[in-house]
Amino acid sequence: MCKILKKTLAVCLIGLGLGILLVLLLPVTGWLFIIGVTVVSVGIMWLAC
Repeated sequence: MCKILKKTLAVCLIGLGLGILLVLLLPVTGWLFIIGVTVVSVGIMWLAC
């Protein structure tokens, strides 16, 4: 149960980060882009462990 929850949360984080990145690629602003990359990488790391 806990493993399924972790994977679901990780996928949600990746989706959120990708959504942020897609929105932000229209107006390119540095700090929001960094937040999106961070959220995606945290989600991927969470999935990996």
